[in-house]
Amino acid sequence: MINLPHLSGNSFLLGLSSEKLEEFALQEGEKAFRGRQIYEWIYQKGVKDLDSITVLPKQWRDSLQSKGIKIGRLEKINRVVAEDSTLKLLMGTLDGEIIETVGIPTDKRLTVCVSSQIGCPMGCRFCATGKGGLNRSLDVNEIVDQVISIRETMNRKPTHVVFMGMGEPLLNIRNVLDSIKCLTNEVGIGQRKITVSTVGIPNTLPNLAKLAQERLGRVKFTLAVSLHAPNQHLRELIIPSASSYPINSLLKDCKQYIELTGRRVSFEYILLGGLNDQDIHAEQLANLMRGFQSHVNLIAYNPIAEENFERPSKYRVNRFRELLEKRGTAVSVRASRGRDKDAACGQLRRQEIDKMKIK
Repeated sequence: MINLPHLSGNSFLLGLSSEKLEEFALQEGEKAFRGRQIYEWIYQKGVKDLDSITVLPKQWRDSLQSKGIKIGRLEKINRVVAEDSTLKLLMGTLDGEIIETVGIPTDKRLTVCVSSQIGCPMGCRFCATGKGGLNRSLDVNEIVDQVISIRETMNRKPTHVVFMGMGEPLLNIRNVLDSIKCLTNEVGIGQRKITVSTVGIPNTLPNLAKLAQERLGRVKFTLAVSLHAPNQHLRELIIPSASSYPINSLLKDCKQYIELTGRRVSFEYILLGGLNDQDIHAEQLANLMRGFQSHVNLIAYNPIAEENFERPSKYRVNRFRELLEKRGTAVSVRASRGRDKDAACGQLRRQEIDKMKIK
């Protein structure tokens, strides 16, 4: 018996494999090849509704629709393109919520930054998404559709996916892992080119390793931990949820994750001007990274209206990087993209919600 993702009385086919769609067709009293036809039209042709799959018998299409079965695509509400060609899409869910996803192109790659939740409960002070709290987690179809929608809108196949949009992926880990499986097998994006980012949830990383091995086989995606501070006091100031997850415990769990998966961990570090970007902070961070199979990504802060944090100078960014390199820490600086079009996660969504409130 195929259990379809469902929301507001409807069930969705997007996210199912060819084998599962064949089972679904047989369950409906149709031939297995009908499931393969649905698969082709969803993943290769990108149809948005069952009526568009004209190779299916109309009587069956009508029957499926009467049962509330849909493909499960999102509605495109708005699109914004920055000067550097970064694309941000706002999309509506069936229950009237709004999510955002970003397409980040370069000459050789197209990275899709996807959301895993509507809003976020973590409350990180530098992030616009968390200011409104958490509404709900996204289903598999809603996550996968973000990648398909970027592919359609930019008319280009995505090469990489990063779970760094709205939400905390480890609070929706089963749907995130099932989405990775679908993106790998059905959309054609290698698991090694997928990154899952987390700010850290107590007692989850070892379980994540085991669950990922169960659902995906060998774990090949990259885990990125949002550290953002080199000591517990400063981390609690930036990330309130860190008060329940000491930095030493987080790093201990990261080491156990590495042992279980054989995959290195990346650490994300947002540089906040005058707060966590000083020489002493670089030295402390390098000490934390000593002996780790890891990599540090430095990110210059993108300002949001609700906080008075400052963007660091180019000198401070380069100085911080150089100090880490001198101490043997693998490090890179992530270039800011789309800064002229509300690049910080959650900003465009909040603006759209504010407009709707005014109306």
